[in-house]
Amino acid sequence: MKIIICDDSIEDLIKIEKLLQKFLESLEDTDVMVEKFTNPSRLYDKISQKELADIYILDMLMKEKTGIDIGSQLRKISNKNVILYITSSDDFALDAYRVHAARYLLKPVREEDFFEAMDYAFSCREEKRDFFYEIRTKDGSVAIPYSRIEYIENVSRMLEIHLANGECIKSIFIRKSFDAEIRELLNSHGFLQVHKSFVINLKYVRKLTQNEAIMESNISVPISKARSAGVKKEYLLFVSGQYR
Repeated sequence: MKIIICDDSIEDLIKIEKLLQKFLESLEDTDVMVEKFTNPSRLYDKISQKELADIYILDMLMKEKTGIDIGSQLRKISNKNVILYITSSDDFALDAYRVHAARYLLKPVREEDFFEAMDYAFSCREEKRDFFYEIRTKDGSVAIPYSRIEYIENVSRMLEIHLANGECIKSIFIRKSFDAEIRELLNSHGFLQVHKSFVINLKYVRKLTQNEAIMESNISVPISKARSAGVKKEYLLFVSGQYR
């Protein structure tokens, strides 16, 4: 696990680092790397380059880039990282909520409050090990765990995300191509495009034929003729990998 502390006050950064080290000493069998930043712009650039950590402990009020700037940039890339804000003002609590911060602590930070926040951050991190697929719907952005997606269909340039529990989440009109929208899923082990308009999660395939995939929900997803041989090969590789 990697934890990042960012505070443009060296004195405050040292105080938080000492609290963090004391917290980590209370844990057993936990391998943690801690990285520190006094330059928020440098951390912002690292996040922009997708060099990410698991937990971020951020000062809210910093020069050049604020804690909200950093949190907002992080959320554009990932929603599975935990953010803790530490600040001298409670004026930005709503902003912290908008980037889904786990905790918002006021300086000077009490040890018991910091330890509780870190306990919560670790528990959140365990829950967020799943990757999330984010789409825009008429009600706003929705982040869907990969593990809950059974299959996705492209219907008139809108995505229909069918979940394992039978729920269907529909996106608004997509500007990019379907291939571009699903690229991140296809880069993840377990998802396969079987048709120009369909992507399936292989772990929910109950039966595979030359022309269709029968899903756990009993829905039949078509397999295009051009993709049939490749789909069969990938499915057999996936199934064999489950029994290693």
